[in-house]
Amino acid sequence: MISADLAAILPELVLVLYALAALLGAVYTGKDDLTGSLTWMTVAVFVGLAAWIGLSGSGDAMAFGGMFIDDAFARFAKVTVLLAAAAVLAMSQDYMARRGLGRFEFPLLVAFAVAGMMVMVSASDLMALYMGLELQSLSLYVVAAMRRDSVRSTEAGLKYFVLGALSSGLLLYGASLVYGFTGTTLFGGILATVHDGHVSIGLLFGLVFLITGLAFKVSAVPFHMWTPDVYEGSPTPVTAFFATAPKVAAMALIARVLFDGFGAAVADWSQVLALLALLSMFLGAFAGIGQRNFKRLMAYSSIAHMGFALTGLAAGTEMGVKATLLYMAIYATMNVGTFAFILSMERDGAPVTDIQSLNLYSRREPVKALAMLVLLFSLAGVPPMLGFFAKYGVLAAAVDAGLVWLAVGGAVASVISAYYYLRIVYYMYFGAETNAIQTRMVPAQWLLLMASAAIMVVGVVNLLGIEGAAAAAASVLVR
Repeated sequence: MISADLAAILPELVLVLYALAALLGAVYTGKDDLTGSLTWMTVAVFVGLAAWIGLSGSGDAMAFGGMFIDDAFARFAKVTVLLAAAAVLAMSQDYMARRGLGRFEFPLLVAFAVAGMMVMVSASDLMALYMGLELQSLSLYVVAAMRRDSVRSTEAGLKYFVLGALSSGLLLYGASLVYGFTGTTLFGGILATVHDGHVSIGLLFGLVFLITGLAFKVSAVPFHMWTPDVYEGSPTPVTAFFATAPKVAAMALIARVLFDGFGAAVADWSQVLALLALLSMFLGAFAGIGQRNFKRLMAYSSIAHMGFALTGLAAGTEMGVKATLLYMAIYATMNVGTFAFILSMERDGAPVTDIQSLNLYSRREPVKALAMLVLLFSLAGVPPMLGFFAKYGVLAAAVDAGLVWLAVGGAVASVISAYYYLRIVYYMYFGAETNAIQTRMVPAQWLLLMASAAIMVVGVVNLLGIEGAAAAAASVLVR
């Protein structure tokens, strides 16, 4: 190990050392008495690391014999993951304390999960990929079951663990096949074995198993079965975390594996991604129609949105990668604002997730209702909200790559899914009189709700500057 290796992985090292030190400090001092301050310290660390990585300059750096890479693509994904995780922790602290879930383990498990995500998006080797993925997954299994006195939370954690173990097994089997037919686990070495854009049958099977294992992490159909139950059963702050940072990291990891390892065989994996994308968009669109639980509805929304993100990757072009990166950044922003609102929904001090409880909400809280209207319109892809331009970008990339049928399917699925977003808007503005709910918002929740809604409106001006960063990241990945 040399100084160059440490320099490349320094942000991850800093985060892990912070989490370990904080864990020891919490155990030997005040334990749960420190949860509030520990949460805000973790938020500060996330924001500080995001600023450090974002301002660290350009250039690529390889470490550990090519197993780890620090490039523009990794930096873009890491900044998005860190800021999404910081936002979720900031808006969740009050909720966790009031619901009796204020345990010091939560922010630290999130920190370990984020460290795993940072390793994932910088992985340039199948072994490094798996190490980062499992560090993330093991942390998420625990936080899903954090509400120990809840049967649903325990069920969510167990279901996520069992299905996650299955997906990890499929991923490892695919990695073993890839290693067996290429003789290497480095993405660069795998890429060198692909000749004339064709892969051997054995290597193709390995690639399919790899995609299957990774598709589970982004809730792509038909590997989505865990998502609705885990979203509903987990504590709402945990659901908010599941819906943001891990999705960004997993989508970036899929892009890294396919373009860095199998970029010379786009025709072989593009059709697989296109099918996953189409199935995800339509299942998310149709299955969400019958949902009344807000968290479960957001699960199916997530499945549909991952289909759109995969559409950009299925194009197999630099334009498609750029569109996917922008889509994931916008998707995370929309979900942060939406879950800030869901966290505040309560009646008589108890949390409420029934969407019909929002009947005529606009009469009581017009400003918050307007912010939610903007976010729901953006999730639905209604112009001129930023969500429309996100969907337009991935569909345009698909058309440019000759996948017109996929783009048409995406447009149809978007129209169908708009129903359940607009239904919530209808309840808020035109619903029948019902037992009113309150939205008790702390400053962090109110700020994130309003900021997310504002970004959906004003972000159309050069997408707040992230378009250039996404273009730079895509150009590095697609050589």
